[in-house]
Amino acid sequence: MHAHPGRCFLAGLEADHPLVALLEGQHTSAALGLAQSAGMSAVSFSTVSDLRVIGPDGIGGFRATRPFRPGEAAADHVRQLNGIRAELEAAGASVARDATDIEAARAEGRTAALLTCEGADFLEDGIELLADAREAGVLSLTLVHYRVNAIGDIQTAPPIHGGLTAFGRDVVAEANRLGVLIDCAHATFDVTVGVLEASAHPVMISHSHLDHGDRHHARLLSDDHARAVTDAGGLIGAWPSGVTSKTLDDFVDETVRLVDLVGVDHVAIGTDLDANYQPVLTRHDQFAIVADGLANRGLTPPEVDSVLGGNALALISRVCG
Repeated sequence: MHAHPGRCFLAGLEADHPLVALLEGQHTSAALGLAQSAGMSAVSFSTVSDLRVIGPDGIGGFRATRPFRPGEAAADHVRQLNGIRAELEAAGASVARDATDIEAARAEGRTAALLTCEGADFLEDGIELLADAREAGVLSLTLVHYRVNAIGDIQTAPPIHGGLTAFGRDVVAEANRLGVLIDCAHATFDVTVGVLEASAHPVMISHSHLDHGDRHHARLLSDDHARAVTDAGGLIGAWPSGVTSKTLDDFVDETVRLVDLVGVDHVAIGTDLDANYQPVLTRHDQFAIVADGLANRGLTPPEVDSVLGGNALALISRVCG
């Protein structure tokens, strides 16, 4: 449900930009090829809307280091979308605009690309660009990332708005109208509750996990937070991050813990590939290991299939068509 294969958010960035050297460049086409080799039917390629203004926070995460200049967020959003689309086109990959496109890719043995946006900062206090993004093929929108924007608060910074803002409600309504799946990853519980109250459709938290009493982290979810989303028909994307897991086997255990809490019909996978913190899943071919691990822990073959794609496809079909 969420990933940045090949650090795709760098596509189209000038070659001498410091981020290119710092992150060792982008290799979107190569990452797509590896996904195809692993038999993936669909893979998320996500932009990062606050990329230009975030930096390390010194404790393993990121924070906003400066304000955006006028027009900067929108321009970089366009750069990323155009760059990713160009890379995909050069590799001969199609962009899936709905669930039917994903099913067609699966039937034909292809890998379809899902375009997603992490952070709605590019809207710059207006909803007009969301329709343009949907026209470009964007299927889901993460409302906030590492910068408190005009929509709401984030898990990793002190709250400013106290929940979803009036502008945030406008964004939710427009996403509903356009058939864009709303992603509440990085959003506070209060923002998530506001989204659930405002949205006509189920939503997701694309990459997170249940919190631990003995190793709390701001990016993780309380039981009530997770249940609020899934009780409304949404999904939680299990996150193979070093925040909760030291090994891939740990991640399987964490995924089962999530299944036990919210039910197998409400769990998917959000790898955060190529932009994750100390990841324990780094290649698409490791999904086979995850599948075996889930089966060994008692999930039936149809349940494993649901977690590894079926649930995501059903939600995309319901919201995006």
